[in-house]
Amino acid sequence: MAHFAQLDSNNIVLTVLVVNNEVLLKKDNTESELKGIQFLNRLLGTSNWKQTSYNGNIRKNFAGVGYTYDSGRDAFIPPQPFNSWSINEDTCLWEAPVEYPNTLNEEGIPDRYYWSEENQEWNLID
Repeated sequence: MAHFAQLDSNNIVLTVLVVNNEVLLKKDNTESELKGIQFLNRLLGTSNWKQTSYNGNIRKNFAGVGYTYDSGRDAFIPPQPFNSWSINEDTCLWEAPVEYPNTLNEEGIPDRYYWSEENQEWNLID
């Protein structure tokens, strides 16, 4: 199945819909994003659609409601979780200014942390 994100006038994702792959097929049996967009526009009225994919093969990240489509990067970018976080240009995902700790508890299970924007640090969840 193919997935398409509907964008508002600011390129914010409003919804993500599934389209049968057969709708995308051209006469030579290759898929066409344009055919999917045309199908959705006929079905739902004209709107701005961009194809997205679960595996990140199309536009870096699978689109979600509230994500932004960045046409310069041709990528879907999630909302920025904290003001101090910056975008990774390769993945188009947000990264904390401090690397996430990689520690294990006594049972060998990874510790969990939460980000403190005020202190700019990861804090262990007890």
